[in-house]
Amino acid sequence: MAILRAEGLKKTYGKGDNRVDALRGVNLEVGKGEFVAIVGTSGSGKSTLLHMLGGLDRPTEGKVFIDDKDIFKLKDEALTILRRRKIGFVFQSFNLVPVLNVMENILLPLELDGAKINKEYIDSIVSTLGLNEQIHKLPTQLSGGQQQRVAIARALAGKPSVILADEPTGNLDSKTSQDVMSLFRVTADRFNQTIVMITHNTEIAQTADRIIRIEDGLIVNR
Repeated sequence: MAILRAEGLKKTYGKGDNRVDALRGVNLEVGKGEFVAIVGTSGSGKSTLLHMLGGLDRPTEGKVFIDDKDIFKLKDEALTILRRRKIGFVFQSFNLVPVLNVMENILLPLELDGAKINKEYIDSIVSTLGLNEQIHKLPTQLSGGQQQRVAIARALAGKPSVILADEPTGNLDSKTSQDVMSLFRVTADRFNQTIVMITHNTEIAQTADRIIRIEDGLIVNR
């Protein structure tokens, strides 16, 4: 069963001579528990696609379904709530709150949503990602790899339908990148978590169950 589905996604910026067709009709299905990597060069449309899948930007044409809900039929406030409850985001810049410690960063989305905290589940995430010794530290006291682990833990905390990862190793050295990708693999397997990751690095993409290539706004293989 597809937990994430895109139908005929198009995104156009500008008009006339300045028109750019970033997406030109993308169809995509991702099953529950699947780890998918979307690869492509700079300007291929992969970041635009991820933003559409996550409801961060609205398409010019097309639909995105998460748990069979057409997300772009929602008004902005309802879409914001859906993003918070159904989607976990991991960015290459980590996006941690500098004045909050590791545990506070992990729990932040749950607290913003007024959700009940499952301590046993949170503890299992922290342990799986090797963060037990860092939970009281601030982001500035962590390495890049540790900060990305916190970002992954935060994305997992609300048990989202899907995690969307935007170049999650982009700011990490090669050894740390391999470690983080191993954690994504463990995360997908241990928590049956659906992950869609974009990357320009085909070696990094090999960690995934399936690799999808996008060129010039179109999927050229799946």
